[in-house]
Amino acid sequence: MSSAPLTLNLVEGSVSFSFSAQAARELKAALDELMVRLKNVAAKATPGGGKVTPQPPVEYRYTGEVFLEIFCNPNIWPTPFAAKVLLTVRDVTIRLTTEAELTRVIEDVNQYLEQVG
Repeated sequence: MSSAPLTLNLVEGSVSFSFSAQAARELKAALDELMVRLKNVAAKATPGGGKVTPQPPVEYRYTGEVFLEIFCNPNIWPTPFAAKVLLTVRDVTIRLTTEAELTRVIEDVNQYLEQVG
């Protein structure tokens, strides 16, 4: 399985690593699910929206040349556009853990999928 580098833009800087198109599609599905949960929380938080039902967190894990984990608790963000995810990228020699803006991660994954087809 060939893989092209995926670049995720962070608040300051970026990180690139080898990633497959199939893994990107799975990540996109997890991010889509997260957006649905964030929208559910935001809709219930508006006046007249009813009782807020806590949404389960979304956690995505990928193991390939690197280990990638993306985690987000949708209950702590007022809107999907304010949401950030906890991002961990590691291999045997380095570990990077940081926050990334959800909308940027979605854009980066969509752009990657357009490039790899």
